[in-house]
Amino acid sequence: MLVTKGRLKLTVNLEDWINHVERIESILFIPLDNQIAIRATQLPEPLHKDPADRIIIATAKQLACPLITVDKKILDYPHVETVW
Repeated sequence: MLVTKGRLKLTVNLEDWINHVERIESILFIPLDNQIAIRATQLPEPLHKDPADRIIIATAKQLACPLITVDKKILDYPHVETVW
């Protein structure tokens, strides 16, 4: 969506980039599971309604790890640890 909206410009094909990143040993793709989906709907307010941000936050909480982000809305959310 960010590419479609012109907010993100990619210099390589998305599928090629993902295939490349998947081979990096220190990066792990986490599948969206039922527990993360449920947790995303039960996050404490105040939090905006963007479902992608809610899933990202719920995933971090499920894994007990901080988020690295510059997203002001997430940085201002007191119920998730952020780094940046």
